[in-house]
Amino acid sequence: MLPKPLDYAGKTATIIGGGVIGASWAALFAANGLNVVISDPDPDIAPKATAIIAAALPALVRLGYAPFDIAARVRFDSDNARAVANAFIVQECGPERPGFKQGLWEVVEAAAPADALLCSSSSNIPASLQQAEMRDQTRLIIGHPFNPPHLMPLVEVVPTPTTDLEIAARVVAFYDAMGKVTRVIRKEVPGLVANRLQAAVFRECVSLVNDGVVTIDELDDIVTTSLGVRWATAGPFLSFHLGGAAGGLPDFVEHLGPPMEQLWQTLGQPSFDPATKALIAQQAGTAYGARSIEQLAEARDAREVAVLNALAGADA
Repeated sequence: MLPKPLDYAGKTATIIGGGVIGASWAALFAANGLNVVISDPDPDIAPKATAIIAAALPALVRLGYAPFDIAARVRFDSDNARAVANAFIVQECGPERPGFKQGLWEVVEAAAPADALLCSSSSNIPASLQQAEMRDQTRLIIGHPFNPPHLMPLVEVVPTPTTDLEIAARVVAFYDAMGKVTRVIRKEVPGLVANRLQAAVFRECVSLVNDGVVTIDELDDIVTTSLGVRWATAGPFLSFHLGGAAGGLPDFVEHLGPPMEQLWQTLGQPSFDPATKALIAQQAGTAYGARSIEQLAEARDAREVAVLNALAGADA
């Protein structure tokens, strides 16, 4: 996946909240030539966020971006109003509390340029609730990444019923220029789309482990050598369309729909009760304990970059 042309190079992106998501966004924006301001009240945010950005750089370089000097592209300002004063886009990554976000957007609206793009990374608090204290309720929109934003292509853009469609189009164009695969979600639903799918699959994963059908490392291997490969190249609907032979998806549903409905009835309904949590913790220690979180993440990122580059080469 090669980066798109740097149409927005030199513009300012303000990140509200410099944690894992915010710093990852900062790495992507800086790699695309934007000047980044991170606003966060944490007095230690500069070294923390800089470390996350530095860790993201190798993956960005392998994707085709040029290395950059973090200190030259990224600065920090704990005052939200001052941080957004020259922003082309404000990417909010703050606490998932409605009151916090409502108060924040009231400040941002007053301090940011009138044409600045105002985007929230939230998947749980819809923009229609976040904008309650804003005077202009046509501006705010959800721009939700799949974690980590510097690496995973998807951004889900969710307008509110009052969002200006021209603003929504500008947001999509911006994320596309950042090298993302941007998809507009037509309704505000809890968790958006990717997280809902992830939650549905993970529920059955937990159920299978809890019932003793497989261990967590065995389940990881089953997914990465089946659904992981298939869904990286064709989504669920296209996969079943191809599985329907000449008749495609309609024939698949006609002939294999009833057995699938029967399978739906057997899916688990687990909960994270103490016994389940203890089982998962014990198996996680056995499966992953030999390597640190940092080592595991580095290996995962390298594989994901390889997949993205391979797909880009196949589509060239």
